[in-house]
Amino acid sequence: MLESLVALLGITIGIIGLNIFTLFYPKLSFGLVGNSIIAVFGSVFFMKSFGRLGFNPQAIVSLGTINLTLLFINLVVSILGAIVLLLVAQRLKAYQS
Repeated sequence: MLESLVALLGITIGIIGLNIFTLFYPKLSFGLVGNSIIAVFGSVFFMKSFGRLGFNPQAIVSLGTINLTLLFINLVVSILGAIVLLLVAQRLKAYQS
């Protein structure tokens, strides 16, 4: 149960982080809904990829305690995943035009 909350927290932080990022770089924005969709997929992809290295929600809440270092790394990876996917989507959009 707690693992699911950690995963949802990571996705939520990814959405918030990407929308804040696009406030500073409005030319990269796909709008609130577009940014949120991109953030969900980017966050999940990066969290799953880097989770194989030991940053997954199960490792974060192992032994009944929360490892704050792993949680912080997981949240940063979630934000980075959302930003990277936004940049890829912008590149694809520019390529199509």
